[in-house]
Amino acid sequence: MTIKALRADATHLDAVAQLFDAYRGFYQQPSNLEQSRAFIAERMANSESAIFLAQDERGEALGFVQLYPTFSSIDAHRTWLLSDLFTAQVARGRGVGRLLMNTARDFAVETGAKGLMLETATDNFTAQGLYESLGYVRDTGYYTYLLDLRQG
Repeated sequence: MTIKALRADATHLDAVAQLFDAYRGFYQQPSNLEQSRAFIAERMANSESAIFLAQDERGEALGFVQLYPTFSSIDAHRTWLLSDLFTAQVARGRGVGRLLMNTARDFAVETGAKGLMLETATDNFTAQGLYESLGYVRDTGYYTYLLDLRQG
């Protein structure tokens, strides 16, 4: 079975939104397809992210990766934040995640980026294994902090 990755656009909105909703579910968020669709539609309409979609030869959506542009002031270069990576349950173990990660890497190179950065859950060992097999190195020199502005 042939699997390809392509840059998603508005014609792929529904397929990406369904995968995005499942991705959010993986991180214990309640399913809300309407919210997921609106979020992805806004990213696409405003060119705020780069989304790549993996499909089989029948056009079935198997996974996606979403990148956000960011910049390093210290290095004075563009960096891409690999924010979301998800493979549909039926496609796991078929190389979809690796294909999407390599597609993201190729895109970063094409756009002159210094690198890609990502975060993952500390217990997501499958993803960590994939990232490390592709040359990603766990950062031990910096802590990540979060200020939640939604708490009253």
